[in-house]
Amino acid sequence: MTTPIVVPPMGESITEASVAKWLKKVGDAVRVDEALVELETDKVTLEVNAQVAGIISEIKVPQGGAVNVGAVLCLIQEGAAGAMAPVVAPEPVAVAPLPVAPVVSPAAPPALAPAVMPAARKLADDCGINTDDIAGTGKGNRVTKEDVVAFTAPRQQPSQTAGARPRADREERAALTRLRQRIAERLKEAQNTAAMLTTFNEVDMTAIMAMRTLHKDAFEKKNGVKLGFMSFFVKACIQGLKEIPSVNAEIDGHDLVYKNYYDIGVAVGTANGLVVPVVRDADGLSFAAIEKQIGELGARARDGKLSISDLSGGTFTITNGGIYGSLMSTPILNTPQSGILGMHAIKERPVVVNGKIEIRPMMYLALSYDHRVIDGREAVTFLVRVKECLENPERLLLGV
Repeated sequence: MTTPIVVPPMGESITEASVAKWLKKVGDAVRVDEALVELETDKVTLEVNAQVAGIISEIKVPQGGAVNVGAVLCLIQEGAAGAMAPVVAPEPVAVAPLPVAPVVSPAAPPALAPAVMPAARKLADDCGINTDDIAGTGKGNRVTKEDVVAFTAPRQQPSQTAGARPRADREERAALTRLRQRIAERLKEAQNTAAMLTTFNEVDMTAIMAMRTLHKDAFEKKNGVKLGFMSFFVKACIQGLKEIPSVNAEIDGHDLVYKNYYDIGVAVGTANGLVVPVVRDADGLSFAAIEKQIGELGARARDGKLSISDLSGGTFTITNGGIYGSLMSTPILNTPQSGILGMHAIKERPVVVNGKIEIRPMMYLALSYDHRVIDGREAVTFLVRVKECLENPERLLLGV
């Protein structure tokens, strides 16, 4: 009995995928639930497993091919293990070749030296060129002055180009992955659709760094996870979103939808591109729960194990270019969201504190926002609230 393996449902908004990699080939034996092929969508890479045991009898879609939900990927011959033993071709019988008479080509007539015009002869002598090497284009195949000029032109090219390899030989061409195509589409959509602006501020990280240093060992011992910066930023953003609800809103047609829940997307860089898994109902989570979820989602993202539900939704996004050393940037909106916060590298800089110059660990913050939804006053106020919560982390515990 032959069983078809089809493309499974991949979420409401995903109908098409690409065959990223076949893990099995025709003739391979497979077990139940063994991975057969990797499919790449515009959001995640997922594996399709065998529903039955047997032998792969046919692969319907080659690697790199596009498929829709429900399309047949391959056929499995159930219970056919060992039935498809490799066919051994009989050894070829050596046959002595028939003698072949040698073919003698007729001798070519000696080439006649081309006639050379006087002006051409003089120019060739001046350039040290043998006129026998020049093909004449004049009447009766005579070599003209123009023929000599044309023959010498390549010799007058800059010496640094001699022997240079063509540019195409030093290029590598690779097809855009479906994820990279989708990233490009969404970023361009954000630029074309939203009235996007960015406002900046800076935050003194002294208090948070002191708190982490003081409590990091006890925090990790109790919760089994390290205390990072991201949980502070998630909590601070939620405090700002509650005070400025338009930053947590989005446009839906002719309606403005205010979200009274806080699903915070945290951008994660992977080998295949940037993905944004979502921490659900982050306002109800503790610092430890936020750190655990971010750690788990980040690990799954880097291993390519995120599901569609991990990436769906989200009301606000945080991206941290500081882990790569970025000092300042303008993040692009994760549409249809109306706001995204960019974190950056922490650098010691001289700042004025109570009338005195001190060296403090400072970070630039950037809030990109959709001006169709958020006014400049609201954007600046939101970013100031985030700054205040980070510089006075006790506010996060008191909710003020």
